[in-house]
Amino acid sequence: MKASANRFITTVRSLTDEEARGTTLIPPWTRGHVVTHVARATDSLCRLLRSARTGLETPQYASMEARAAEIEAGAHRPVEALVADVLDAEARFDREIRALPPEAWRKEVRMRTGEHRTPAGLILTRIRELEVHHADLAAGYTFAHIPEVTARWIIDDIVAALHRRTDVHPLTIKSTDTALTHTLSPATNEGPTVSGPQAALLAWLSGRATPTSLTATPDNVPPPPTWI
Repeated sequence: MKASANRFITTVRSLTDEEARGTTLIPPWTRGHVVTHVARATDSLCRLLRSARTGLETPQYASMEARAAEIEAGAHRPVEALVADVLDAEARFDREIRALPPEAWRKEVRMRTGEHRTPAGLILTRIRELEVHHADLAAGYTFAHIPEVTARWIIDDIVAALHRRTDVHPLTIKSTDTALTHTLSPATNEGPTVSGPQAALLAWLSGRATPTSLTATPDNVPPPPTWI
């Protein structure tokens, strides 16, 4: 987690104030929106960690409207303030992790998507947020830079979320440069097979632009299933 956070912070620190207002892989968000989202998402995970520690259920966000307002309010700050915000949120997350008693690590808390995770799962969620949104900044760090093991876990996590859904069409994904393969086959219907480098599959599955390095049989690469 520290390595992911350090890489993210290094990229944010390298931006100029003008670049912080630049476009990202997830428009209409600017880089300032993405950085602010990462900080506020970290705070949301801190709330869930406190729930695991205290046993008092606290929602990850007060509401989706409040979440959007917080991101908008912080998106237009100078880079120095954005960096400080991410560093402060990181420190709060570390304190919450260190404060967990042994029994809290076995407790599950409910995320805004409805899924339940233990504190260990929240650590992985934070790594996912840092890595995917680092690539979203479109500032030199791409999906191909995400460590292979980490990218594999993120794909596994996305696929697990899709398996919990009832509106996902049949689909097989197959990496051409790793051993990764997954099949989603609701009602046992056959669907397309989307193939390509693992990094490109992650970019596609997470809803970013469809990489040209992907292929599909029997037809063209379809739109990815909605993840979150």
